[in-house]
Amino acid sequence: MNQKHNNQAQSNLPVAKQEDVEFSSEVADKDDFEAAARAQAADDRQEDQ
Repeated sequence: MNQKHNNQAQSNLPVAKQEDVEFSSEVADKDDFEAAARAQAADDRQEDQ
């Protein structure tokens, strides 16, 4: 898929804060916790705009 077509496809995607993703701290590893922290920081930055 070329870059122009890929950008057009992504621009049609819905934007939502809430996603249906299950996170279990019981089975999460260090990378999962780091990813959750990055995701929360990104959400916070978006809310500040």
